[in-house]
Amino acid sequence: MYLAAGDGGGHPMLAWIETAAIVIEVLAVLIIVFSILGSLAQYSWRYTFRRGQGDLYRDLKVSLGKSLLLGLEVLVAADIVHTVALQATLQSVVVLGLLVLIRTFLSWALVVEIEGHWPWQHNSKLSQGE
Repeated sequence: MYLAAGDGGGHPMLAWIETAAIVIEVLAVLIIVFSILGSLAQYSWRYTFRRGQGDLYRDLKVSLGKSLLLGLEVLVAADIVHTVALQATLQSVVVLGLLVLIRTFLSWALVVEIEGHWPWQHNSKLSQGE
């Protein structure tokens, strides 16, 4: 699993970095999948045995949002490792910048869903004008 280094060959360090980037991506997917499954299991258990205690839907939404936020952060890390270490071309850096921009927007949207206010605001009362 060596990356082409222009001459058809590869350097073992590049292969290790590529493997590390892939492992980080797989870790991100596993975090998302297992966190979502855990959140749904917790919701189902609470819905079955503790209905009426707390806002189950809000708790599920927060738990799912946190799962996605953590997964997005790990995916950004994998993209950075892959781009900076393996494909340091102008085009790959621009693509990385766009991916980070999109994922940052998604993260902000998730934070708004979870907390009820923008990340730079102190509490939900500010977003309601109180």
